[in-house]
Amino acid sequence: MSRLLERITIDDEICNGKPIIRGMRITVQTIVGFLLAGTSEKELLHQYPILEKEDIEACRQFTNRMMERSFTIRDLAA
Repeated sequence: MSRLLERITIDDEICNGKPIIRGMRITVQTIVGFLLAGTSEKELLHQYPILEKEDIEACRQFTNRMMERSFTIRDLAA
């Protein structure tokens, strides 16, 4: 699994520090959003030819790992 997660990087200079795939300007959020909307892996790979199947799996794994953590949700603005 760690090899898959090596595909996900965070760089403050790219996409405002959001998790991205292999240093490209494609965020994990974008890919997961498409998957949740019902877009197939095949269609994603067609829409983003630079992506690899392992990138999509890495997004899934990353999201799963993030949900294993504890978070406190609070209002950002009153």
